[in-house]
Amino acid sequence: MCAPARSRQPWASAEVIRMGQSLYLLDANVLIDANRDYYPLGRVPQFWNWLADSGERGLLKIPQETYDEVADGKDAVADWLQDNVAALLMDEVVSQPLVAQVIGDGYAPDLTDEEIEKTGRDPFLIAYALADPANRIVVSNEVSSPSKTRANRKIPDICRGFNLRAINAFALIRELDFRAR
Repeated sequence: MCAPARSRQPWASAEVIRMGQSLYLLDANVLIDANRDYYPLGRVPQFWNWLADSGERGLLKIPQETYDEVADGKDAVADWLQDNVAALLMDEVVSQPLVAQVIGDGYAPDLTDEEIEKTGRDPFLIAYALADPANRIVVSNEVSSPSKTRANRKIPDICRGFNLRAINAFALIRELDFRAR
């Protein structure tokens, strides 16, 4: 599926993004769930245009590892993301020491290779937020489950342990004031 046609959008603001502005970092499930459950690409193109516009304005980004996870798919979301890579892809290389810190302190210091694989790309997403904790917010639809341990821990719980802010897609929509017109 091709990306919806883009023109000057009603949600686009003349406000200039200033230094210190929060940057929302999207987990893959934000895009996948939106398309599957509530904002299908073919039915609500305004949402997808708003995401791309918000990326262009520097309000939200997708880390390389998350991009790879989605773009490797063979579906409409992968096609859309590939069409909007310039607007959404975060232009930063993850800090490997921060990834190691997230794995060791957030999951467990002695994860097996199998457990590390099970964590997927989540430690990278959290590490990008940890690089600037005062200004970065993780957006994931994972639900907190504090009783989970090791590789089964959820993004909101890991973020809480690092004093990082984590919100879901609906909070993102409220905070950035998405409106379909």
